[in-house]
Amino acid sequence: MDELFILWTNADEMAFEKMVCMYSKNALLKGWWDKVTVIIWGSTAKLTSESPAVQEQVRLLLEGGVHVSACRSCADQLGVTEILEGLGVEVIYWGQPLTGILKGNQKLLTV
Repeated sequence: MDELFILWTNADEMAFEKMVCMYSKNALLKGWWDKVTVIIWGSTAKLTSESPAVQEQVRLLLEGGVHVSACRSCADQLGVTEILEGLGVEVIYWGQPLTGILKGNQKLLTV
């Protein structure tokens, strides 16, 4: 299975809309990847919890089959875990899985 992970750390809303969202959605629609996971990390957790526009885009990504997950440590520290979970975002500790992705030479795009 061709799987892509997108590590989203840049809390610029335009970067989310014009790169993370656009690419992950089209990657599935056009069959470029079999599975796409967007990982919300750091300040992007706060942006997602506060921006209705980002929240709507996250909902659309989820509806389109993109797996959206967030770093639990970041979300807990920022006090946004419940908001993210309410949007349907998986919230888990990502340190070990990210290390596995890197050591396993899987495909990771960092934005």
